[in-house]
Amino acid sequence: MASSSLLSQATFSPFFTNKTHNNKSPRFCSFITTASITNPSLSGRKLRAAVIGGGPAGSSAAEALAAGGIETFLIERSPSTAKPCGGAIPLCMLDEFSIPLHLIDRHVTQMKIISPSNLTVDFGSKTLKPHESIPMLRREVLDSFLRSRAEASGAQLIHALVTDVQVPYSSSSTAPYVIHHTVNNSRKTLAVDVIIGADGANSRVAKSIKAGSYTCAIAFQERIKLPDHKMEYYKDVAEMYVGDDVSPDFYGWVFPKCDHVAVGTGTVSGKQEIKAYQRGIRERVKHKIKGGKVIKVEAHPIPEHPRPVRVSGRVALVGDAAGYVTKCSGEGIYFAAKSGRMCGEAVVKASEGGERMINEDDLKREYLKEWDDKYKTTFRFLDMLQGVFYKNNASREALVELCRDEYVQRMTFDSYFYKTLAQGNAIEHVKLLFKTFGTLMRSNVLRREMESFKF
Repeated sequence: MASSSLLSQATFSPFFTNKTHNNKSPRFCSFITTASITNPSLSGRKLRAAVIGGGPAGSSAAEALAAGGIETFLIERSPSTAKPCGGAIPLCMLDEFSIPLHLIDRHVTQMKIISPSNLTVDFGSKTLKPHESIPMLRREVLDSFLRSRAEASGAQLIHALVTDVQVPYSSSSTAPYVIHHTVNNSRKTLAVDVIIGADGANSRVAKSIKAGSYTCAIAFQERIKLPDHKMEYYKDVAEMYVGDDVSPDFYGWVFPKCDHVAVGTGTVSGKQEIKAYQRGIRERVKHKIKGGKVIKVEAHPIPEHPRPVRVSGRVALVGDAAGYVTKCSGEGIYFAAKSGRMCGEAVVKASEGGERMINEDDLKREYLKEWDDKYKTTFRFLDMLQGVFYKNNASREALVELCRDEYVQRMTFDSYFYKTLAQGNAIEHVKLLFKTFGTLMRSNVLRREMESFKF
């Protein structure tokens, strides 16, 4: 779905649970450590790793692996395409992942949130600091840049369709994994020691290790080229719409790109009606996009929660393949890139720079535990928020009303932009809690009165 959203953290951002990280840390730290004595040394060669999927997760993993001394293969089926994505990233990602500014299409300084009754809140017009904005970019541009950077670090890019992954009989075996793939209709195989699956919600790697199923949403998006005078309105404005007409459990969006806007929506429970919800968001914005021309239509599944299994043997899942898209907001780009980098660094560390074989325990200790300690509570918290504020139009009205609060906005931006725990005021926290309960109660009373009136 839209890859980033401020709406998710707008109410309870003082309790946002990401642990602080240092954005100024070196891009790749020292990986040399004491490997498990059970891990044999690799004589005359380096550890071989394949990353399947060349999006932000896969490219970040491949870059970390190659830079750390691992013989790395990055396999991507369709380098020229990208999944539908709102394209918003947190401000800290520019520095943390060294994203050059010329990749950014728009620097959004106004996020308008529109309720079912068309109550509009300008989120950020009064609370953003002078240097702050929401960077907006196109996934095809970002993905291409990250893949090129992985290649520059030493990864070998293979344009191929993976058709099968042959797993060793025993998870404790040091036998290779064999990746069957096709290149220009020619069948080929690749034997590797480690696989990182970054191949999206319909991950073939996940199926090969029996990682279990998960609930998927469907995202639908149209890219619309607007007349210049209409595009001028969206030069630094993004919009989010909530209501049963645009989605029963998510939101619709209008996000600006270089010379067009992305208009889309997503849903879990109403996937069969996704085109009806797309008509709903178009109806809400019809005057703003009148005269526009659809230049591209996109649809893609989006995971709703992490998979039951994310590490098995010497295989690890990252990004959408692992289920790292937040509920309520649909944010995925940052978490995809972060999980890929963390997993790649974990492999380098456990293998002592590619000198030793690794095992399942290494991946669970160095990657999975680190990830869960850092982000598991955040994902659960946003899941809870979605249940509270997306269940009906009354709760959505309450959410948008709360977004008027400047304290809510400042805490939200601090949490979202920098992926740290926003340090707020304890008294303001308590006030916000009571205000939240009051707004929800008032909205539900109004909903009951309206339903009674209709009856």
